[in-house]
Amino acid sequence: MVNKKKQHKQEQFYKQAKKEGYRARSAYKLIDIQNRFNIFKRSFYILDLGCAPGSWLQVAKKYTEDNLTKYEDQFYHRDHYKIMGIDVNKVSPIENIYIIQKDLTLPEVQEQIESYFQNKLDLILSDASIKKIGNKFTDHIKQLNLCYDILRIVKKNLKYKGNVVIKAFQGSDFEKLAIEMKKIFRFLKSYKPASSKKKSNEIFLIGLHKK
Repeated sequence: MVNKKKQHKQEQFYKQAKKEGYRARSAYKLIDIQNRFNIFKRSFYILDLGCAPGSWLQVAKKYTEDNLTKYEDQFYHRDHYKIMGIDVNKVSPIENIYIIQKDLTLPEVQEQIESYFQNKLDLILSDASIKKIGNKFTDHIKQLNLCYDILRIVKKNLKYKGNVVIKAFQGSDFEKLAIEMKKIFRFLKSYKPASSKKKSNEIFLIGLHKK
């Protein structure tokens, strides 16, 4: 157990996160996805579902603040940004980010999302994961059920041409989820970032340009 912990701490992305001030190595998954798919282009209103410990919120804030000056033109632009994070676990505060400690499936959470963003959500992110029990099939199905919960929020709240990033687990029913997402987005990509652990079966579905 001690050796595994030591190995984790010595790992490249863990060291990099500590050095650059990110709360977790998972920040580099989102940065990798951005570099590949440019999901933050003209994104000013962002929702992060399952946001603990907050590393994706940190990344989102960085890109969104950059967007305030980068996209100051005659096209879609805002002079402010709004970022909300939701998680059942406590997340330490981040300046200018609204964090809610609740289950994302609760009706009052939907009400808070609608009230905060007013149907102007540009991007929805989710690195949320179920608590694995070690049975690959069961974990896969439970994670997909979480993905469908997130998709319901996407359908209700993400604006036309908005983007989404959702973590899924590879398995027998993965293609069904992909088919469902293809109905919602013009483009759908699946991607495993370099910073994902090699043994992990996680894979991210990136939906671009909501129909």
